[in-house]
Amino acid sequence: MYLRIGIILAIMVVAYSLAKWKNLSVELSMLSAAVCGGIAGAFVSTPPIGQLARHLVEGAFTYLDVILVFSTATIFMAIVRESGGVNYVVRATIKYFYNLRIIALILLMIIVLIPGALTGAGSVSLLVVGAPVALALGYLGITKRRIAAILFIVAGLSAAAPPVNIWAMILSAGTAIPYVGFELPLGIPVLILGTFTVLFLGWKRERTMDLGEVLKEMPEVPERMSWWRVILPFLIFFGLIVASRILPFSTPILGLPLEFVIAALVALLVSPKKIKILELSRDTMKRLLPLLATMVVVGMLQQVMTATGVRGLLSFAVISTPITLLFILLAVIIPVSEGVLTYGGAAIIGIPLIWFLDSIGLHATVAIAGLSLLWPLGDGLPPTALIGRLSVMVSEYKDSYWTFLRSTWLPWLIITVVGILMIKFSADLEFLVRWSI
Repeated sequence: MYLRIGIILAIMVVAYSLAKWKNLSVELSMLSAAVCGGIAGAFVSTPPIGQLARHLVEGAFTYLDVILVFSTATIFMAIVRESGGVNYVVRATIKYFYNLRIIALILLMIIVLIPGALTGAGSVSLLVVGAPVALALGYLGITKRRIAAILFIVAGLSAAAPPVNIWAMILSAGTAIPYVGFELPLGIPVLILGTFTVLFLGWKRERTMDLGEVLKEMPEVPERMSWWRVILPFLIFFGLIVASRILPFSTPILGLPLEFVIAALVALLVSPKKIKILELSRDTMKRLLPLLATMVVVGMLQQVMTATGVRGLLSFAVISTPITLLFILLAVIIPVSEGVLTYGGAAIIGIPLIWFLDSIGLHATVAIAGLSLLWPLGDGLPPTALIGRLSVMVSEYKDSYWTFLRSTWLPWLIITVVGILMIKFSADLEFLVRWSI
């Protein structure tokens, strides 16, 4: 049995490798692995060839709820950006806190965290606020290499931040754990690690500019834009979330997608300028298509691996690894799996890992939060390096990619240590989950 499943796994690995060798996208490479693995399994009736199409279709809908959250949240943030809200907040941060460097850096960090926290994708943070924040960091006298490093780490942390964490959603769905109680286990480490990153990488000032000159160079904002126009949609969104927690039996169950739609409508109504919503939504979905395709293919791959027994074999490999060695290997396996498979790493490696950690008495929710800090690091590693490449692009950093990546070594190391310690001592941190609910 082990030999048969091992052969199927080897065929899937070869199919993925050949697809990447032919310069196909990560999504098509994972699809090739899923189809070839399913066909190989059909030779031994796991699954029967007649059921292969059914498994692929069922798998494609595994993360439909995540796709809906991702889509509605990104359109919401696109409306805020198009209305001038992002430029308004960045400009105000520089105007009022230019000489208070620590406050300015922390506020810029929060600006980068918000889009990724609401959408579950650090790439959205960079697409929505990356360019104006990079401009502001440059005016604070930070070099482009350090700007790229700050954006990479903080955008990665934004994807791990609550309320939307796609890795945690995948692991929760695959392990039958409710997606609740992640606010403090994720929120506290993200804020602490993000603050350390921006202060460590952004403290040194390479040049000084006059504030008046800086404001002249910054993008203009609509005349009627004001704080209440920026804040009101977010207050509505978080108010709906809080109301459902405080009054669970009196508040209708809306769900995150509908809550984002309501917030988007509010942002559209209070926008100081007219927004072509259909055109904006179409362009936003075009940019999102690769990420949405990833979620579809990850579900297909997960379904085929389950049907063929490959997922069980990987689970056995995880539980067979000595626990001390396993914790050491997490620092490498988790980021590399993200760099190769993007969100597929959570489905293939994360789900059996959480089952095992839960079986030895560790707290699954906190362990998922710890793993969620490690996966964003892989978004700077080839072959995908999605957040890393976007960070370089929006910061206009022109030198070696690896030089930029090396400059993140200390935040990378600290994030890795914190993530592994959270997993190791997850049972002792259970109170964070109780306080979140």
